[in-house]
Amino acid sequence: MKCFHFTNGERRDDEDGVVSRTSKVSWARSLSVASSSVDTRRSEFDSDSRDWSDSLAFYEFLTQRRANDLRVFSFAELKSATRGFSRALLIGEGGFGCVYRGVVRVSDDQEANGQDSKLDVAIKQLNRHGFQGHKEWINEVNFLGVVKHQNLVKLVGYCAEDDERGMQRLLVYELMRNKSLEDHLLARVPTSLTWIARLKIAQDAARGLAYLHEEMDFQLIFRDFKTSNILLDEDYNAKLSDFGLARQGPPEGLGHVSTSVVGTVGYAAPEYVQTGRLTAKSDVWSFGVVLYELITGRRAVERNLPRNEQKLLEWVRPYVSDSKKFRLIVDPRLEGNCCIKSAQKLAYLANKCLNEASKVPS
Repeated sequence: MKCFHFTNGERRDDEDGVVSRTSKVSWARSLSVASSSVDTRRSEFDSDSRDWSDSLAFYEFLTQRRANDLRVFSFAELKSATRGFSRALLIGEGGFGCVYRGVVRVSDDQEANGQDSKLDVAIKQLNRHGFQGHKEWINEVNFLGVVKHQNLVKLVGYCAEDDERGMQRLLVYELMRNKSLEDHLLARVPTSLTWIARLKIAQDAARGLAYLHEEMDFQLIFRDFKTSNILLDEDYNAKLSDFGLARQGPPEGLGHVSTSVVGTVGYAAPEYVQTGRLTAKSDVWSFGVVLYELITGRRAVERNLPRNEQKLLEWVRPYVSDSKKFRLIVDPRLEGNCCIKSAQKLAYLANKCLNEASKVPS
């Protein structure tokens, strides 16, 4: 799913202040296994360069911490790895550019014969004509060079070359063989996810967010949590991807960062859209939307449906509180292989995430 830029008409600077930090995502740990075509485009509502330049000391901190195992690829290497960026190897396309499947050689010092091994990867080539893509490329390298977690997609390396053809910016990730959660919910793959698989994916995604929000030296707010940014490996383990819009959270003891608003329609928290005040709760709200997508098999916004069903959260509202009608919103592809009580518990957690007036669920 693409995103697009939209604005509430106000310019907001990060210096506008930050208030008491109360956002925590211990809600992620309460999620247990037991127990998404709308044309939404990459949206930086009123993109503000301060988001990228005012935290120079922070980026210097990231550079100092960056792992030494990020590999620097040449453009020629990646062109060869994708057979000249062949359309036959294209696995994704968006406002940022294209993503190709490829094979790169990686050296293994532990190999007795000293030979290189091959690694299947996903190679994202950013559009050379878009400045926004360049800023997101910088963000990805800065953050993914530091953060490491089993539920975050691994950045293998990058390419940064400038020549007569212009600016070449590419990112090389581990290949996620089972595509995105969005692909599965939209039936772009032949088999439907089981209910247990959906619960496992929700739990994995929650763990990824919990790591970003609570388990590092600094807080990172994802800002674009949605089904297309949840990728699945060969064992259907879920990992968060696309950190181009990620943002440093408020310092300890402070509550929000006032910043330009970015995200995707249907997933961006209303409070954030209206005020520009960014907290970890913004990601939590988006997580609640994704939980309803897992339950219903529908996208957050779907223009092809009848008018009263186009906005997922509005459509499910009258059914959630009625135990007799609840089963009417459960994804029919589950064919009864879903415990209604389990789905209701997941809906309850989703509602806690979507409750603007209350604190984050604990």
